[in-house]
Amino acid sequence: MSLIKTTEELKSFCLEAEKYSYVTIDTEFIRDKSYYAKLCLIQVAFPGNGKTDSTIIDPFESNLILDPFYDLLQKKSVIKVFHAARQDLEIFLTTAGVLPDPLFDTQIAAMVCGFGDQVAYETLVNKILNKHLDKSSRFTDWAVRPLSPSQINYALSDVTHLRKIYEFLNYQIIEGNRVSWLKEELDILKDPKTYLVEPDQAWKKIRLKRKDPDFVKTVKALAIFREKEAQNRDIPRGHIIKDDEILRLASSKPKKIQDLNNSRLLSKSTKTGWIANGIMEALKNTENIFLEPLNEPHNIPLSAEQEALIDLLRLLLKLKSSAHNVAVKLIASAKDLEMIARHKEPKVRAVEGWRFEVFGKDALRLKNGEISLSFDKNGLCIK
Repeated sequence: MSLIKTTEELKSFCLEAEKYSYVTIDTEFIRDKSYYAKLCLIQVAFPGNGKTDSTIIDPFESNLILDPFYDLLQKKSVIKVFHAARQDLEIFLTTAGVLPDPLFDTQIAAMVCGFGDQVAYETLVNKILNKHLDKSSRFTDWAVRPLSPSQINYALSDVTHLRKIYEFLNYQIIEGNRVSWLKEELDILKDPKTYLVEPDQAWKKIRLKRKDPDFVKTVKALAIFREKEAQNRDIPRGHIIKDDEILRLASSKPKKIQDLNNSRLLSKSTKTGWIANGIMEALKNTENIFLEPLNEPHNIPLSAEQEALIDLLRLLLKLKSSAHNVAVKLIASAKDLEMIARHKEPKVRAVEGWRFEVFGKDALRLKNGEISLSFDKNGLCIK
């Protein structure tokens, strides 16, 4: 059953899938013209090697209701396996209000097992299964119908190979006593808050060139306007105002529409209609914007000593990553290292739980001068 077009077909497939301990799932979507991703395909497979153990569900079919699939997502007896699940889960949450449970993400599992940071699906297919994927259909428009045979084969391969990859990685994690390591990351994916973008936090994604309060308040006001309109109208942020235009507006602070029209550095769409009116309203409300104190430690430049410590922490992190065969980014982020360098008692995940044993304990000892890093005939070592 390669392509499901009716609710009855979907119900029959899902009832069969429920008999197994896990299913593999992937989606194809587009979001270049919308704020929220538009679901184009759902691929599902369960253990087996026949022609009926994998399928493609076409949400565009008028005779198809996806309820049986969403019921499967919430079936507690079936593990839902994805690779790089975040965008898939966001789609299910925004379209149906559901998140899969229980859940397994092979990209995260691969990081736990030492395959590197954010390893690609095709890399796992190559390294674990010794196969190569045909990626020629990767950038096709999945909203166009009918689907070609090559598109169908490509889409199915994203879930059929995933079965063996899951079985391999799951075995490795259990054997390595790293189930709790994986669970911590999966719990984040299962939290609906992970996928919510609060408008008053949207400004933090803009790379600021200045940090003076008036400028930052203006950026925040404009970012709030943009985020709310993008969500309400379901259009990309950049179709309203681009990041660099927000920075220009925050610097020039036009007082009236005419000032906006006279700017040569803004796109035509920002100077007229609801966008222009929204910009001017946001600029008027700048004084009402709450701004976190800019004298917080993360806004204070690092000292030369702190910069040097961060360099040493990076070396220690690479050493620990290699020794424990786990991805660097899963142990600690660049922000974690900065917080360790800045604070006496840093509140970061890198010094908690399993990360403390793997890295955090020695990171704090290195900071306190209790250990040192050196090179010998075997390379970098701790003394």
